[in-house]
Amino acid sequence: MQSTAASGDRAPAVRAPGAQRRFRPEVQGLRAVAVLLVLVHHLDPGLLPGGYVGVDVFFVISGFLITSQLYREAVAGGRVSVRGFYVRRVRRLLPAATAVLVVTGAVSLAVLPVTRLTDTMWQLVASAAYVENLYLARQSVDYLAAEAPPSPVQHFWSLSVEEQFYLVWPLLFVLWALCRRRWRAGSGMLAVLLGALLVASLACSVAMAGESSAYFLPVTRAWELAVGGLLAIALARGSLPERLRLPLGWLGLAAIAASALLYGGATPFPGWTALLPVLGGAAVIAAEESRSRLSASALLSTAPARWGGDVSYSLYLWHWPLTVFALVLAGTDRLGLLGAVAVGGLSVLMAWATKVWVEDPVRERGLIRSGRGAAAGAVAGVLAVAAVGAVLYVRVDQVRSVGFDPRVHVGPEALDRASVEGPLYPSPIDAEEDAPVLYGDGCQAPPPATDPGDPCVYGDEDARETVAVVGDSHSAQWVTALLELGEERGWRLVLYTKSSCAFTDTAVEDAGGGEYEECRTWNRAVVGELAELRPDTVVTSSSTAARPVGAESPEEGAELMAEGMLTLWREVAEVTDRIVAVRDTPRQRRDVVECVAGSGGPEECAVPQEQAFEREDPQEEVVAQLPGKAFLVDMSDLFCARGECPAVIGNVIVYRDSGHITSTYVSLLSEELGRRMDGLRA
Repeated sequence: MQSTAASGDRAPAVRAPGAQRRFRPEVQGLRAVAVLLVLVHHLDPGLLPGGYVGVDVFFVISGFLITSQLYREAVAGGRVSVRGFYVRRVRRLLPAATAVLVVTGAVSLAVLPVTRLTDTMWQLVASAAYVENLYLARQSVDYLAAEAPPSPVQHFWSLSVEEQFYLVWPLLFVLWALCRRRWRAGSGMLAVLLGALLVASLACSVAMAGESSAYFLPVTRAWELAVGGLLAIALARGSLPERLRLPLGWLGLAAIAASALLYGGATPFPGWTALLPVLGGAAVIAAEESRSRLSASALLSTAPARWGGDVSYSLYLWHWPLTVFALVLAGTDRLGLLGAVAVGGLSVLMAWATKVWVEDPVRERGLIRSGRGAAAGAVAGVLAVAAVGAVLYVRVDQVRSVGFDPRVHVGPEALDRASVEGPLYPSPIDAEEDAPVLYGDGCQAPPPATDPGDPCVYGDEDARETVAVVGDSHSAQWVTALLELGEERGWRLVLYTKSSCAFTDTAVEDAGGGEYEECRTWNRAVVGELAELRPDTVVTSSSTAARPVGAESPEEGAELMAEGMLTLWREVAEVTDRIVAVRDTPRQRRDVVECVAGSGGPEECAVPQEQAFEREDPQEEVVAQLPGKAFLVDMSDLFCARGECPAVIGNVIVYRDSGHITSTYVSLLSEELGRRMDGLRA
C-alpha cells in the first residue's frame, strides 16, 4: 500500500497544455479496488489467493501520481524543490502512520504473547524508519526466523519500498530540469532515464524471483513504480484515441482481477508474473475518462469508489494489525465469516476516523509547512514509536530474567510429574533461539547449498574416534548432546547437515512445493565426502514431515523416503563401522513456545502421544534391512508419558517451535543418549 495511493489528496494528472486535469476520479476509484483486494486477501486468502497484487497496483498509482507532480513542477518552474517534495511526503504519510504504529504497539503489549513482543518491537521501529522491508528481507533468509509468526506491522514493508524509491526519483527530475534549462533537453531524455531504471529493476526482479527476500527489496519493486512514472510522461504529451479507452479500461480491470483470482502463495513473485497486475493498473489509468457510461472509468468514478479511495491509505494501515490481533484473541490461524466481516467493518470505521481526525486536519491546516517542520515531525514520529517499543522491551526483559538452576530445571527426571513447579527455562522469550551452536557458527547449510565443501569440525583433529552427523535440522538438533559426549569421550565431530534435507536419495519437495533438487545433489556429495572421511560412526535423524515428490499419502511418502534412505545408507555402510539413526522427535500442531506463553499455562500445551507420533519414521524400516550396520536409538520415552507429550518437562521448555527441541532439553538427554549408543552392537 502506498502513501500517495491513499492520501486522500486530489490526484494530479499531467496533460497536454490547455487540457490539464489534476483530479482523476477514476484513479481514486482504482485505489479503492486495490485496497479491497488486499483487505479480502488478508481476511480470507481462500477468496482471493492472489489479492496481494493490490499492492502492485498501488505501486503503479503512486509512480504515476508522484511523477505527474514532479513533471508538472519541472515544466512550470524549470526546477524541482526536493525539500518541498519531502515536506509533502511527511505531511501526507506521517500523521496516520505514526498514530497506527503507536496504537498497535500499545495493543500488542496487551494482546500478543510475550514471545512475539521482541520481534514486534523491532518491526515497529523499522516501520517508523521506513526500513521494514529490509528487516523482513533479512528475516526471510534466516532459517531460524523464516517461519516466525506475522507481526501486526509487517504490512509497512510496501510503504518502506516506496519511500526508498523516492530517495532517488526526485533527483532524476532535478537532473532533467537542469538539463532542460541548459540544453533544452526534452521529455525524451527523462523517459530514457526512467526507462533504464525500469529495465534494470525488472531484470533484478526476474533474476531473483525464486529468492525469498526478493518480495521485499526495492531493487525488485522499483520497476512497478517506474511503469506509472513513464505512463505519466506519456499522458502528458497526449491522450489515447477515444476508441481505445473503453476496451483498455476493462482489459486493465480484467487483468487485475485475473491475477487476484489465479495467483497464490506458490506463484513466483514478483518477476514476470507481476507484469499482469502492473500492466493492468497502467491500462486503467491510461484509459482515463470515457464518454461512455459503460466504461471502467465511469464505474471507478462513482461516489462509493471515490470514498473508498479517500480512506484507502488509513484502511491499509489499520486492517492488518486488526486482523493479527483478532487471530491471536481467537486462538486460530484463520478468521471465520463473522470474524472477517467484523474485522473488515472495524477496519473501515478506523480508517474513516483516522482520515477525518488525523489526516485531514494536518493537511488542511498546513501543520507541516517547512523543511524543519517536516524533519521535526519525522523525528518526533520515530521517537514516539521507539518509546512504545521501549515499553515492550521492558516487558520482555522481565520475563527473560530467569537463570538455569539444576535443582529446579531437571528436565526428563520429572517426566512423571504433570505439573509445572517452578520458573521455566529457557524462558519463553529465549526458547525460540535456544538452538544448537552450529547455527551461530554457520555450520547448517542453507537450502540453496549443493556442495558440503569444507565441513565444520569440532574436537581434536587427532581424536581416536570420528563421528559424522548427516541429515536435516532434526539431525542437527542432536549436535548439542553429541558435542557434550564428544568432549567427554574425545570424539572428532564432523557436520554435514542441511536445512530441510533428510539423508535420502528420494526426491523431496521444497518449501514452495517444487522439487528440492539441491537436497538430492547435496546428499550424493555427502556420500562422497564420507567415503574419503571413513568415520567410525555416522549419526543421522530426519523429520517425518518431509514430503517426497509424487507421494499421494503419508504412507506412500514414508515408503518412498525409506527406499531413498536405503540407497544411500548401503553406500555409507561400506565406509563406516555403524550408522546410528535417532528416531524423530514428537511433533506438535502449533508453535509450542507461543502456547506456553499464553494465558492457559503449559499444561494445556501437551498433545496426545498418538498424535505426536502419527507419522511413520522411515528410518525404522531401513535399520531393519541393514542388520549389524545400522541401529535405531529411540528416545521417545523421554518426551512422552501417560499417553501424552508435554510442552514443559521438569520446568524445561521442550520445544523451540512446533517440532524442534530446545538445546537445553537435548543437553539434559546427552548422558542417556550416550548410554543407549553404547548399548548398540557394532
